[in-house]
Amino acid sequence: MSFPAVARSSLRGSREMAPRPRGRGRFWEVDGGSGDRLERAAAESERWELLLRRGELLALGGHLKGALEAYAAALRRGAPVRPECLGTLVDCLVLNYRLRHGLGWSAARAAGADTGTGAGGLLSCLGCRGFLSEPVTVPCGHSYCRRCLRRELRARCRLCRDRLPPAAAAADAEGTTPRPPPLAAAIAASGFRTSVVLNHLAEKWFPGQLERARAAGRLGELLHEGRYREALAAACEALRAEPGNLTLKIYRAESYAGLQEFKAAIEDLNAVLFQLPNWPEVYFRKGKVLHDAGFLGDALQLFLQCLALDEDFAPAKLEVEKILFDLLSPENLKEGLKDSSWSSLPCTKNKPFGFPSVMEEPHSASEPSPEQSGERAEVPSEPVKGSLNRAQSAQAINAAGRPAREDGLKRVSSEPSLSVREKGALLKRKLSLLEQDVIVDEDGRNKLKKQGEPPSEVCTFSLASGDVPGELIDASDFECSLCMRLFFEPVTTPCGHSFCKSCLERCLDHAPYCPLCKESLKEYLADRRYCVTQLLEELIVKYLPDELSERKKVYDEETAELSHLTKNVPIFVCTMAYPTVPCPLHVFEPRYRLMIRRSIQTGTKQFGMCVSDTQNSFADYGCMLQIRNVHFLPDGRSVVDTVGGKRFRVLKRGMKDGYCTADIEYLEDVKVENEDEIENLRQLHDLVYSQACSWFQNLRDRFRSQILQHFGSMPRREENLQATPNGPAWCWWLLAVLPVDPRYQLSVLSMKSLKERLTKIQHILTYFSRDQSK
Repeated sequence: MSFPAVARSSLRGSREMAPRPRGRGRFWEVDGGSGDRLERAAAESERWELLLRRGELLALGGHLKGALEAYAAALRRGAPVRPECLGTLVDCLVLNYRLRHGLGWSAARAAGADTGTGAGGLLSCLGCRGFLSEPVTVPCGHSYCRRCLRRELRARCRLCRDRLPPAAAAADAEGTTPRPPPLAAAIAASGFRTSVVLNHLAEKWFPGQLERARAAGRLGELLHEGRYREALAAACEALRAEPGNLTLKIYRAESYAGLQEFKAAIEDLNAVLFQLPNWPEVYFRKGKVLHDAGFLGDALQLFLQCLALDEDFAPAKLEVEKILFDLLSPENLKEGLKDSSWSSLPCTKNKPFGFPSVMEEPHSASEPSPEQSGERAEVPSEPVKGSLNRAQSAQAINAAGRPAREDGLKRVSSEPSLSVREKGALLKRKLSLLEQDVIVDEDGRNKLKKQGEPPSEVCTFSLASGDVPGELIDASDFECSLCMRLFFEPVTTPCGHSFCKSCLERCLDHAPYCPLCKESLKEYLADRRYCVTQLLEELIVKYLPDELSERKKVYDEETAELSHLTKNVPIFVCTMAYPTVPCPLHVFEPRYRLMIRRSIQTGTKQFGMCVSDTQNSFADYGCMLQIRNVHFLPDGRSVVDTVGGKRFRVLKRGMKDGYCTADIEYLEDVKVENEDEIENLRQLHDLVYSQACSWFQNLRDRFRSQILQHFGSMPRREENLQATPNGPAWCWWLLAVLPVDPRYQLSVLSMKSLKERLTKIQHILTYFSRDQSK
């Protein structure tokens, strides 16, 4: 890929050999000059497109050095790249960071995808791990506090990695943000409705913790409004009553950062990290503080540590994209940096750095990394949107009222004044700090924390983990408002109401609205996932095991009753169906939606098909249909692809939940044993088969193509006529395509003699052949 350099040198050479005069050209040379400029622009555009593609491929392959060089070369050529376009490069950088720090994929996933019982006990948020205040159940069935969803701290669910609803439901005007799924957008547009059942349990079981969580929420509102003094006073007062609450410490740190008291903010965040070293959000917040204070290199390390622990932490990825974009911009690449400026940083003393060292390939899996062979360095900080996004002056850390300690944090701008370009050039070298992570403890000293070192204090969030008092557990709190029984496979709608999955599906068969609040559930119906609310199910398993066992027993009995294929068999009263013949169905009535769903859920995937009868509701004979595929439409209707199976005779009729049922017995052809009779049957079969082929070939092309499109081609002749209980398949195919009265077809369907069936078909073909001859 050296051709861009060659092209540049050739163009340079041609310009040197035939330089253009500086004076104004003649008027007839204007068009030619414009054409040359257009050609050069097109060629340059093609070059940077190739460079961008090369950089992306190198990043996907994990070659950080080559990817950085390719992206930098593309930007030098004027490639219209935005920070959002560097996502692949960020992923490569994070992978490089993981490998250098011994954070393999399994370690990172383990840190980010732990079980949901955090410091908040069973009622804990999967995002912030604190008390689940204002719980919102997302489409995947997991629950987060409303604060985490509104601040968009995560792009995907921590456990299942399903996309979370964004706070901004629609894509931005330029289309840089991918449009979320309709259901996720509907949840966001509704304002993240809280789960009614989970919120009631939180208020009943933990009123004190819930009140403290609401107070913390009010702190967040103050910070969002920029009222940092009030937020700081409220946080300090709350911490005096609850000094071990890490959530309050984070809010206080954000208040300090908003007031540009960066050192105090760092101290609070370090205290949180000492207790919970694998909490990604705190790394992001600390990175934001350092970024606002001017410590771009340290901030980048913290953002990378955040992404190493949680690759779906969207705000951290966005910050790294912005930093890389600034770093790779042409003006920064042209700038150098004085060694004295770089050596002023405490973590870089006595260690040479350069841009090439940033792009070294990571250690292989077999080689021990520097961190694995010695002490592992601990990295700092975590994220929040809003008040920490403001550009702050770095002078606040060493303000007049706070004497700086000798080994404390030093500013990137410790030289009299570094320009933005110089900071960007410095940051290129700073990337090599991936090999060493430094945190600053509460005393302002650099500290390397040994791996596995236990925290010295007990940390708390808004709720100390523990069991719920027995007198507060009531089965009625877990009762479905539709069936008035204990929740079984509970699901939560976007409006916040919870029902049994089967109960809600039956309601949606009739109308796409919530049974309680009547809010539209069209997007929920179109999504059709109906994921079980995991937290609600876990609470039932833990606190109501006996009631759940009894409820499951009833459900299994109902399922076994629906699974029987001779008693109470569901009957679809519609049209004639035949063995081995496809029978596509358009299902739109609520009763048949329920019937089809039950056939799938029980695993039988079968139901009976009969034609209607004026006297007995449906005919005495029918055919079982096997479901091959179901295509659900957004409004709840479905197109069901079925094929005919066994024939049956109705013994007893019934009704269940609006659709017909029947006790049945299956029909089979009586086999012929005598050899002479078998030979006669074979001759009759061959004659009728030839007659059927002749009739089909003599049809008009339009009719023949329609039959082939709907029923497929005619089955071939079978060698063993009595191999199957229903006889040769071509007989049923022919009976399905012949325009015969259903009553006549029904009489043929009920026959148990192949000879009689062939004779009937012969009579029909003879009749239609006469019409063809006319």
